[in-house]
Amino acid sequence: MATKTAAQHRELAKQHYDAYIAECPTRQLLDRISDKWVSLILAALADGPRRYAELNRIIAGVSPKMLTQTLRGLERDGLLERRVTAEVPVRVDYELTPLGHSLQPVMSAVKAWAEARMDDVLAARAHYDSNRQ
Repeated sequence: MATKTAAQHRELAKQHYDAYIAECPTRQLLDRISDKWVSLILAALADGPRRYAELNRIIAGVSPKMLTQTLRGLERDGLLERRVTAEVPVRVDYELTPLGHSLQPVMSAVKAWAEARMDDVLAARAHYDSNRQ
């Protein structure tokens, strides 16, 4: 078994987390955080914990199945915490973890950019579509 130098180990570690490499696990993370529901959930949780029903009400158009699936994925990735309180009925709150809070400004900036630039995007689409006919 050949031994590797420290430089070779560093190079392997760098390649290990290179999103341009197909097998890199960062691809899964990028796939998760680029999902529209993720960005909306993170934005909704920016001001503090919320219950499932609140999230469902705030985020128009998300199905209960998709909301549950997305929340579970975010919990698995360590971006939010699900807290169950023994009440009648049982209370379940979702809150960003420190890791989730560290991502939230980036996601919030993307959401703000999309809202601010939508007119430009719509104009570009109309221009593109008119040239394709």
